[in-house]
Amino acid sequence: MSPSRRSGPATRPQPEVLRGSLFTLRRRCGTPTCRCADGEGHASPALAYPQGGRTKTLTLTEQEAVDVAAALARYAQAKADLDEQAAAGLTALLSRVAARRASRS
Repeated sequence: MSPSRRSGPATRPQPEVLRGSLFTLRRRCGTPTCRCADGEGHASPALAYPQGGRTKTLTLTEQEAVDVAAALARYAQAKADLDEQAAAGLTALLSRVAARRASRS
């Protein structure tokens, strides 16, 4: 079974990597007698993600929030790894250019 799938009664694909931010969305339902009318709103996990130059929001279930948090962590790690490779590449390029310039002098 691929790592993007979880076994069990409710097998569903999981996102490999995601870019965005996980946060708690609080809102009021509008029912005057509900606890949210006077106190904090109903809470649900949500993902804010960029799409087409805009920030979109997607509400999630608790289990989806767990999967999304793991996908966000994988994205952050992949980005850090790529940034490290880019820095190493730049360092190597600067070294070659400096050596070439020194040999011409």
